[in-house]
Amino acid sequence: GISMGAAGSDVALETADVALMADDLRHLPFAVGLSRSTRRVILQNVVVSLGVVALLVPATILGLGIGPAVAMHEGSTLLVVFNALRLLAYRDIAHAGDLAKPQVMTA
Repeated sequence: GISMGAAGSDVALETADVALMADDLRHLPFAVGLSRSTRRVILQNVVVSLGVVALLVPATILGLGIGPAVAMHEGSTLLVVFNALRLLAYRDIAHAGDLAKPQVMTA
């Protein structure tokens, strides 16, 4: 479920799948979009991490020195970190203008 508001009960906040700190459901599409982007980035990072290890273990066994192998592994770690940092710049383009527009109620 979804819990709304920072003043909500502790039980509701603990049991909710999503906790929106503001009482505004217009932020929900942003949270869903960010979570989907996060899932894609996690998958990319796992593939890169496991791929590098899958290449480096046989290469080290076949004669690649431990120094270059460690340097390549650390380079892949930096790549994973920088890939994850892209999420800090996430903007939901489809709904970016919606939050800035005031809500007008008509009869």
